[in-house]
Amino acid sequence: MRRRSVLLAAGTWAAATLTPSFTRAAAASTTAPVLDHRAERAYDGRSYTDLTAQIGKVRDLRSGTVLATFGTTSRNLAMTLLSASDPTRPATDVTACVSAGRLQFSVRDNGVVKQNHLTRTMYDDGALHTLAITVTGTGTTFYADGRPVFTTDQAHFFGSASGLTALHVARNLDSDHPGGEWFYTGTIQRVAVYDRALSQPEIAAESVRVDLADLGRISTILNSDTPAVWLATGDSITHGALWTDGWRSYPEHFQERVRWELGKPKNSDFVIDTGVSGSTTQSLVTTFAERVAAFGPEVVSIMLGTNDAATASTGPAVYRTNLRRLVSDVRALPGGAIPLLQTPNPVDVNQWPNRAALGDYAQIMREVAAELDVVLVDHHTHWLESGGGTVPHGLLGDGLHPNQRGHLLLAKKMIRDLRLFDPAGRVCALSIP
Repeated sequence: MRRRSVLLAAGTWAAATLTPSFTRAAAASTTAPVLDHRAERAYDGRSYTDLTAQIGKVRDLRSGTVLATFGTTSRNLAMTLLSASDPTRPATDVTACVSAGRLQFSVRDNGVVKQNHLTRTMYDDGALHTLAITVTGTGTTFYADGRPVFTTDQAHFFGSASGLTALHVARNLDSDHPGGEWFYTGTIQRVAVYDRALSQPEIAAESVRVDLADLGRISTILNSDTPAVWLATGDSITHGALWTDGWRSYPEHFQERVRWELGKPKNSDFVIDTGVSGSTTQSLVTTFAERVAAFGPEVVSIMLGTNDAATASTGPAVYRTNLRRLVSDVRALPGGAIPLLQTPNPVDVNQWPNRAALGDYAQIMREVAAELDVVLVDHHTHWLESGGGTVPHGLLGDGLHPNQRGHLLLAKKMIRDLRLFDPAGRVCALSIP
């Protein structure tokens, strides 16, 4: 079974800037890899590195870790990071890939697919990422940038594919493709194989960056087939009241991306909008039980500040206290829900002078997110950057509320920062005239 047909059939689905990372962890592995290729190289979709002389170090391993640090420059259906194969037979290989932006690991033996998993989260943004795949007797786990993002109970490694005699970086080789296939485009800094499953701290120490734990947890939810509840709350902007001219609000775009475009069974997730026009952080603290807790969410997005900035009773100090309280309340929900903070968009202070301090409130949200290790989607900065340092008036309906174009920009930023951006997806490709 060829990789292309596997991908187009969706194979076995796993189950995809904010404040993404910390400094690399200090506790490196005490075990040396059996294979460690650190010759950084840019690949052009035709070039590759032949490591066949080292195939004996990995081909009999039944458990262990494959690790690769890479940065893409294109989006291809399948791009090999490391592949061990039998070049005399078709479809006999163990391959770690970046496939249309997703992370993939497959094990095939003479056309029999023993293991084939892809993430829904995407890593083809041009930044450097570190992928680690651990296989033990009980299952396989994908790690992205130091955090686990997918787990399955299937447990196949190099030793599950017979007759492996070729080993390559940036291509796969078999009898049907004697010149190679699944060539990589971009930079690969390192590929390594260990003869044991590294721990999460060890993988973090070998990663070029380490994501926030909560971003890893969000990725795990996106890559899982278990239904989840996503809750977005805030004021009239999250509410999507009036100014969208009948187009979708940003929570509705996000819902379409998750519940439809990610396919089954993610259509069994629920995206709930409890934004209420006029809300402040204080009103959400007061009504938290009915607006958040009642729905049993796994992820809670909070975008507030536009009304706080115009309300004397919720000045900067109270706003900071309320944000901290809301983060704590979300994390205290059953199962330990994940908070997600989103700064409000900037406004035209000539039309809305009572919101002149909104930028200060956005900065407070950034500080709270950094202090409490919360994932942050910073729309305020993004909008100003997209407007060359000024408020992009074409995104606003009345100088304050985003119009349909503004809501689409909010949605795309949220989707991109949560590693779900696919230019081939209808939401991500949508433009509004």
